Amino acid sequence: MWIDVLFIVLGAGLLWYGADYVVDSASAIAAKFRISELVVGLTIVAMGTSLPEFMVTFLSAIKGLSNISVSNVVGSNIFNLGIILGTMALIRPLRIDKKMVLRDGIFLLFVISWVMLSLWDLSMGRIAGIGLLLIFGGYLFWIASKGSRLPIEVDVVYRKCKWWDYPRLGLGVVLLALGANLLVEHASTLARYFGLSEWFIGVTIVAAGTSLPELATSLAAAVRGRNEILVGNLIGSDIFNFAGVLGITALIHPLTISPIGLLNLKISVIAVFGLLILMRTGWRLSRWEGALLVSFNILRWLRDYLAR
Repeated sequence: MWIDVLFIVLGAGLLWYGADYVVDSASAIAAKFRISELVVGLTIVAMGTSLPEFMVTFLSAIKGLSNISVSNVVGSNIFNLGIILGTMALIRPLRIDKKMVLRDGIFLLFVISWVMLSLWDLSMGRIAGIGLLLIFGGYLFWIASKGSRLPIEVDVVYRKCKWWDYPRLGLGVVLLALGANLLVEHASTLARYFGLSEWFIGVTIVAAGTSLPELATSLAAAVRGRNEILVGNLIGSDIFNFAGVLGITALIHPLTISPIGLLNLKISVIAVFGLLILMRTGWRLSRWEGALLVSFNILRWLRDYLAR
C-alpha cells in the first residue's frame, strides 16, 4: 500500500516538472520561429497547467479506465473552484472581475452542461468530442478577435532559445507520460486495495495530483495580491479541462462513465451555477462564502465515498 502512495506522489511530481519543462522550452522554441505572442499565449502557456489532466485523462481512457478519465476532470473542477478557491477566500476575501464572470464563468457553465448532455447515455463518442473542440476553438477565436485576455494568466517570457530546449521539451513529454502512468496505475491499485471505486480515487487523489500547477499558480497570485488572476486561473483551467482535455480524449478514444459519474456532472452544473451567483453578489467572495464552497465540496467527496 505505502509503495503505491509513494509512486502516486512521485507521479504527481513528474507531472508538475514535465508540464513546466514543456511550457518553458516550447515557448522559447516558438519565439525562435517568430510565432506570435498571442498564439503562444493562447496555446502553449495557457494550456500548460492542463497538461497533467490531459495526460492522465488520455492514458486512463487508453487503458480502459474511463471512470478515472472523467473523474479526474470533474475532480479538478471540485478541487479548483471548491477547495482552492474556497480556501483562498477564507484567508482573504476575493474581488471578482465582472467581465470574467459574464464571459468566462457563463462559458464554463455552458461547457459543463454540454459534457453532461453528451454523457447522458453514459458514453461520449468522437462526434461529441469534435463538438467540444469546435466550441473550444470558437471560444479561443472569439477572445483573440476581441483582443481580450484569457482568464488564465499567460506570461510569455521570450528568452533566447538554447540548444538544450529541444531535448528538454522531449524530456518534459517523457516526464508527463511517466508521471501520468504512475499516477493512474497506482491510484487504481490503491482503489482495489481499499475497496474504493475508481471514480472516487479519480475525483480525489488523482485530481489533487493533477491540480498541483493550479494550486501553485493560485498561491503565487494570492501572495502578490492579484485576486482577479487567482480566480481567472481556476476558471480558465476548468474550461481547458472540460472542453480541451475531454474533447481531445473523446476524439481519440470514446469515453464511458458510471451512473455516479453522470450524477456528479449534474451536481457540477448546479455547483458552478451557484458559484456564479455567489460571485455576482457584490462581485466578491467573502470568508463565509469561501467556507460554504469548501464545505460543499468536502460533502461531495464524502457522498462519493459512501456511494463506492
